[in-house]
Amino acid sequence: MSDPILKLEETVAHLSRMFDELSDVVARQEAEIERLVHRVEMLMQREAEREADQGGTATLTDQKPPHW
Repeated sequence: MSDPILKLEETVAHLSRMFDELSDVVARQEAEIERLVHRVEMLMQREAEREADQGGTATLTDQKPPHW
């Protein structure tokens, strides 16, 4: 017969390790999302500047998509 306390301790240890691993994954994803948001903002700014340099009056963010 196995000791129920030992089984609970094993389960807690396993869940604790899983929690730490998931926490690391979430932290990496948050950093990647921040990098991607920054890149998108830079690209939108660059495109708006390009449009303005070409004499366009509406920036990319002000234009409605073609399907509207």
